[in-house]
Amino acid sequence: MPTRTADAVWSGPMPGGEGTMKMASGAWEGPYSFSSRFEEGQGTNPEELIGAAHAGCFSMAFAGNLGRAGHEPQRVETNARVHIDKDGDGFTITRIELATTATVPGIDDEEFQRIAQASKEGCPVSRALAGVDIQLEAKLG
Repeated sequence: MPTRTADAVWSGPMPGGEGTMKMASGAWEGPYSFSSRFEEGQGTNPEELIGAAHAGCFSMAFAGNLGRAGHEPQRVETNARVHIDKDGDGFTITRIELATTATVPGIDDEEFQRIAQASKEGCPVSRALAGVDIQLEAKLG
């Protein structure tokens, strides 16, 4: 199995410095700072990238699990909201809210919800983040 990599560089003090993060594939590179991470400043942050990874992983896992259950999805769209909160002297990711809408012909809501929940629990990113409260809202679209 492949090993995925990413790089980050931070220059200067904390909180006044700045950094860049990039994916080894070259698909993305961007700046981050204290302001973009803990306030509403310009740039990205690790939590936003975790959200993108989680939304992508869950969507793919859900589509695969639906297909294996005989319900080929037409579309799965997922939003991940990653909450970071002050925790003593530091910060902690306290909750991730996944909201997904999927277009899946011929499935009833009970089976849809069961497969959604199993996908949340089984996706590799969810498993890596097992110490975080992960909530899921799944809707048929």
